[in-house]
Amino acid sequence: MGHALKHLFSDFLSTIVFLAVYAATGDVLVATGVAIASAIAQFIAARLRNQKLEMMTLASVALVIVLGSATLLTNDPRFVLIKPSIGHFAIGIIMLKRDWMLRYMPQRVTDTIPHYVTVAGYLWAALMFILGAGTIAVAMTGDIKLWALYVSVIAVGAKVVAFLVQYAVFRITIHRKLRAAAATTA
Repeated sequence: MGHALKHLFSDFLSTIVFLAVYAATGDVLVATGVAIASAIAQFIAARLRNQKLEMMTLASVALVIVLGSATLLTNDPRFVLIKPSIGHFAIGIIMLKRDWMLRYMPQRVTDTIPHYVTVAGYLWAALMFILGAGTIAVAMTGDIKLWALYVSVIAVGAKVVAFLVQYAVFRITIHRKLRAAAATTA
């Protein structure tokens, strides 16, 4: 789980920086400029350490630079505000691959309920598309405080709730299947 969180943090670093700077300053243009600088610094730091950047991180850095520059040039924050939605859509597309989630599951889960994992993978993809569409809808209002609430609380909260529901369903289902199998062999 720590490995996954590290990748998520890396992929969304510029969004986190943007939110923090905007919360501290209340200035979209300053927050955008700092987010662009952090994305460039993230790229340079990885290159200096000879680290390979994942495709999502590279895409995130490129989007911050392009959309952030559009925001700075037009003085329209909606460009930079839609950036997380592109990430959600990209992740959703990746999650449409059948059985993508199996590699993240413990052996007990993959041995006992692989079909549940496949369905959960598609449900995660749907969640990503819904969150991406919601991000665009909120960004188009131009209300940065509402956008910040949506991105930092609602979108993150939806993922946490989905994870907890998945965990509970998997745990209960595995327990029932193993108990049924034990009763059958007894």
